[in-house]
Amino acid sequence: MQAKISAFFKPSSALISNPSQLPNPMEDTTHSEMKEPEILITYKRRTPREEPCRNSENVGADIIETPLDLPIRPSSTLGKILNKKRSYAQFHLELGQSDFLLHTCSTCGLKYARGDEGDEKVHKEFHKTYTHGIQFKGWCNERLISMNSSESTRIILVLDGDPTAQMNKVREVIKVIEGELGLSEGWLLHKHCKVYLFISTKRIVGCLVTEPIKTAYRVISNSVIRRSSNDTNAKAARSNSTILRFGNVNFQQEVMKTVPSVNRLEVFEDPNGVIRCEEEAVAALCGIRAIWVTPSNRRKHVATKLLDAARKSFCMGYVLETSQLAFSQPTSAGKLLASKYSGTESFLIYNTQA
Repeated sequence: MQAKISAFFKPSSALISNPSQLPNPMEDTTHSEMKEPEILITYKRRTPREEPCRNSENVGADIIETPLDLPIRPSSTLGKILNKKRSYAQFHLELGQSDFLLHTCSTCGLKYARGDEGDEKVHKEFHKTYTHGIQFKGWCNERLISMNSSESTRIILVLDGDPTAQMNKVREVIKVIEGELGLSEGWLLHKHCKVYLFISTKRIVGCLVTEPIKTAYRVISNSVIRRSSNDTNAKAARSNSTILRFGNVNFQQEVMKTVPSVNRLEVFEDPNGVIRCEEEAVAALCGIRAIWVTPSNRRKHVATKLLDAARKSFCMGYVLETSQLAFSQPTSAGKLLASKYSGTESFLIYNTQA
């Protein structure tokens, strides 16, 4: 007869040391005569496992651990140690200021964000370049035009086809000039230009761009015509006023003399007026395409020295007269320079070629 199942879970305090004591199922014995088997159940805690090293291959893999498999880790290894560096953000208060996002420098005109370390550094370098000139260490082979040892200044000439390092420096200067004068990129310099650089204390403080020309037009003295908003081709002048009286009513008759439109070269000086030139062209050899001096070196005759150097070296073995120089469309400051250097308000102006 089969033993009851509860007999297998009867607690026992001794182990079965001799297998012969177990009952033989082949023997025909009764329930009372069979010996109940003893089963010993033991539980042993597993040794703690170290956390496996994670590398690029098993990062992100899910490790499933049972409660008995969870190791006891020291507090120093509970989390991944990260070398965190604090980052700080710059905050601003918007109180209605016009330059809240970008501040425009009143001297160099650069827009930058105040308080931003990168923008502050860029503005500082650009401001120094704009006001004091572009850094220049010098070249081994310079085309020297003039030199003043006492003032540590010199003027050098750069032509198209010169070494790449010299042309790159010229393009850097031209970029600054185009930005200040509001010219389109690449318009100022072409292969026929001669570029004069004024060097002072290892900085380029002045630049003169010249080109060969054949004809120019002479400016008519005091020829600035103010334009009205209604008529851009003519301006009426009042003269010979006459009063007609009819009783208590007075009528004033005015004779209007109209100045006809001028079919001559007109160079725009500003939005409110133009400069008239003589219709007949005159001979000229050197065209002053652009001239530039840093703000901190103006009123120091730098532009005059550049023009003198151009007159002496533009044509080989020949010194040009001031009457053989012609200026491109001048600004208000350029008009003053041209009239002062030429000694007359009737200086020459030429049409620039792109």
